[in-house]
Amino acid sequence: MNDTLVIVPTYNNAGTLENVLRRCLDQGLPVLVVDDGSTDGTEGILEGMRSRVKPGMRVVTHAENRGKGNALKTGFLEARRLGYKYALTIDSDGQHYPEDIPALLAAKGERTLVVGSRSQMGADGGGSFANRFSNFWFHLYTGVRLPDTQTGFRLYPLQVLPSLNLLSARYEAELTLLVFSAWKGLELKPVPVNVDYPEDRVSHFRPGADFTRISLLNTLLLLVALLYGWPRTLLRRIMGR
Repeated sequence: MNDTLVIVPTYNNAGTLENVLRRCLDQGLPVLVVDDGSTDGTEGILEGMRSRVKPGMRVVTHAENRGKGNALKTGFLEARRLGYKYALTIDSDGQHYPEDIPALLAAKGERTLVVGSRSQMGADGGGSFANRFSNFWFHLYTGVRLPDTQTGFRLYPLQVLPSLNLLSARYEAELTLLVFSAWKGLELKPVPVNVDYPEDRVSHFRPGADFTRISLLNTLLLLVALLYGWPRTLLRRIMGR
């Protein structure tokens, strides 16, 4: 039995979704789509694909948009319910190459969170700065250096993830997962992946609002690092674990 489920959270990415899903299915892995309340024709695309690709694809639908963090939580819980050990997440906006999935799978381990590190960034206008900002704070909290802390292309070991109750609703949930995974002692392994920004790509990252949310999260995480993260990391190192 395959132990890995591909999770594709999607919200109003009808222009790129089918291409992403077909290429994921071509990798020979089962796919779970979490439709986070899309209103752009996504439902029709998924219905059409399910009628043609019955064994390989499942769909879970949120009645209304609840944010990427909640979509990921839904996907992780469903993957656990179905008995999978790993969840590979990939965005539906076409920026990631599903053909890079084997590279992430080659790096997996029972206590390893594999992070797909994009080869180039900045097409979002400020995305590169936001990533460098995030990388700096992540290293400060955890002592771990990662080249891309905002990528949505990751392979998670489901059985040892931090509590999913820690996840917030939007994009910052992915940073929270990285931070608490590092504090828990998981190995965070970056793997280089390709990236593209197609013309019909729809990004739901809001530079002003989401950057503000990430900044507030960083303030909170700094306090948690002082009280929990750094002491736990120090104790683990003293005990050689």
